[in-house]
Amino acid sequence: MNVPFDLILQIFIVICAIAAITVKDLLSAVMILGAYSFFMCLMWAQMGAVDVAFTEASVSAGIGTILFIAALMQTTRRSKD
Repeated sequence: MNVPFDLILQIFIVICAIAAITVKDLLSAVMILGAYSFFMCLMWAQMGAVDVAFTEASVSAGIGTILFIAALMQTTRRSKD
């Protein structure tokens, strides 16, 4: 276990989580959640759970992000914020 690398990953994960909650634009939130999933994938791989990391990368960072973007493209804005 590499402590500085783990610490940097954890900091990025927390930053992505806070940014995804606080950002106003939904497309930006989806992109930040994709980055969050990518960092979680790296964290799982660092911990030795390669199968979980592969699943996180393919399902959450890949397919999940694409589905969120497709859902956003089907919606319209209600307000002019």
